[in-house]
Amino acid sequence: MIQLDVIDKKLLHFLQEDSKQTNKELSHKLNLSVTAVYERIKKLEREGIISKYVAIVDKKSVHKAFVTFCSIKLVQHSKDYVVDFERQVADLEEVLECYHISGDYDYLLKVIVADMDEFREFMVKKLTTISHIGSTHSAFMINEVKHTTVISM
Repeated sequence: MIQLDVIDKKLLHFLQEDSKQTNKELSHKLNLSVTAVYERIKKLEREGIISKYVAIVDKKSVHKAFVTFCSIKLVQHSKDYVVDFERQVADLEEVLECYHISGDYDYLLKVIVADMDEFREFMVKKLTTISHIGSTHSAFMINEVKHTTVISM
């Protein structure tokens, strides 16, 4: 892994805030040539520091504003159960994020659907059909206080 200098960190900050900025705009902000900015971005991509560029969609605009956090406990912690669960949950389009966690539960899922009816459908027809789930606990979002994808450096 490469060592990031101050300019790399600033460049990453600017790209995380708005990745559609042109290299010319970034060159002005960083006081570098357009070519230098381009080369730095390519280096960050090659090294895997920048893994992809995405559009962040407004949940309400696409009628997917019902956010649920599901805690999952497996019946056993064997390698086969863990690998099988992770493979199956990765295929669920409603699951935006899945974390293997410590504590009382084994996994934390962030699920996004249109409403409670759709969440119930997801639970009954998809999530609970996954092998090796011992128990689940769901908490529903009341209000989104902070949501960011920017990693501070």
